[in-house]
Amino acid sequence: MSTTAHDTPQSLALDPATRLALYRTMVLARTFEEAVLREYHADKGPGFDIGKGLVPGEMHLAAGQEPVAAGVCAHLTGDDAVTATHRPHHFAIAHGVDMDKMAAEIFGRETGLGRGRGGHMHLFDPTVHFSCSGIIAEGYPPALGQAYAFKQKATGRVAVAVTGEGAANQGAFHESLNLAALWQLPVVFVVEDNDWAISVPRDASTSVPSNASRGAAYNMPAERVENDVEAIYAAADRAVARARAGKGPTLLEVHTVRLWGHFEGDAQGYRPELADVPSMDPIPRYEQRLRDEGVLDDAVIARTRQEAQARVEQAIAFAKDSPVPDPATASSYVFR
Repeated sequence: MSTTAHDTPQSLALDPATRLALYRTMVLARTFEEAVLREYHADKGPGFDIGKGLVPGEMHLAAGQEPVAAGVCAHLTGDDAVTATHRPHHFAIAHGVDMDKMAAEIFGRETGLGRGRGGHMHLFDPTVHFSCSGIIAEGYPPALGQAYAFKQKATGRVAVAVTGEGAANQGAFHESLNLAALWQLPVVFVVEDNDWAISVPRDASTSVPSNASRGAAYNMPAERVENDVEAIYAAADRAVARARAGKGPTLLEVHTVRLWGHFEGDAQGYRPELADVPSMDPIPRYEQRLRDEGVLDDAVIARTRQEAQARVEQAIAFAKDSPVPDPATASSYVFR
């Protein structure tokens, strides 16, 4: 059965501890990306040279999309697998990827997850079964392989495959949904719909208003929810429980928001709604909601932010203090 944004079941009634955990995950992810943003732009001038600085190359940040990662990963353990996109940091943090090693990888250091060779779009942490890729929809087929192994071994583990709404038009997306449904694999497909595939609006590239409607074509349940962490938590609860019970895959689309550019340096002149975007920030919205309902107060908010800041700055310091790879090892750790 496929559901739409209009008939998605209501959020679960969550206890204060769970709500605080969701809030803390979102704050930690945002704090990390704010630090990366600061370090990325610190030495890109004069002008803007993408190849300069401590963090060379492109940078894709997920500010605004934190509810998706927090709500989904709250139901996972380190034994479950996550394949993320080229905008991966929020999912990496929510799934427990080593933050020190992730920061070092972003800075291109030898102590990074990939010894500084992969950069921010190619993070791999086998200890928690996390991976991502700069190729859109690339994570869907590997998630099938993981889910197939989980099913064969009857482990009760699940795979979560994440992509953006622009990638939902790729062949890998449709082939993966078809095979997952055919084999009834324990996988949850997550589509982060932030309205923009780089600079192309969804309705200019996609024939349906919601990718959740595509679930019916592959005989799997599908839901579309808004960028509310508790609604996402509830939808993910249903999807993950279904996968663990051996009932097959689910397609979950979240209508989220990209607060910043597609990449750093993106002027975003294509976005007519740009002036309204800051008001869509999900973290202040959730914070106010928890205040109003007596879950948060000034002291808890201040402590949460301070703890996140301290943890992130520790990771940034670890990265900066780590050595850059020796050029003599450029051909190491590659298939030849």
